[in-house]
Amino acid sequence: MALKIRLARGGTKKRPFYRIVVAQITAPRDGHFIERLGTYNPMVPHDHPQRVTLVAERIQHWLGVGALPTDRVALILSKAGLVAAPVRRETPTQSAPKKKAQERIAAAAKAVNDAAEAAAKAAAAPPPAPAAEAPAADAPAE
Repeated sequence: MALKIRLARGGTKKRPFYRIVVAQITAPRDGHFIERLGTYNPMVPHDHPQRVTLVAERIQHWLGVGALPTDRVALILSKAGLVAAPVRRETPTQSAPKKKAQERIAAAAKAVNDAAEAAAKAAAAPPPAPAAEAPAADAPAE
């Protein structure tokens, strides 16, 4: 019997209210659950005492039995200090540019760097010395 600690939605349309429950993995989200462990009301301010209510000793019991919290519940429990904070990915990989786009970006960056280096070399080089003037044709030869 695999167990999850998860949210069961209640409330009305556009006014959600969640119960934190322990249920079997196969049970529907709002269906049969084993025990209610607390509530979560996202409609009240963050510092309101009724935003999250937890029964800490029962949560510890179910975690000890082997129930796994969902990601959102793990985040709620970590803020309450009951479990370690879940590891979150820093950058999503799905929205990252694909291989050809990354090659184009690298080529454009290389072109910009090459142009900057050429401009730096041109600015650092001393100006060319004026060419020696050739004697005019009218001038008498010595």
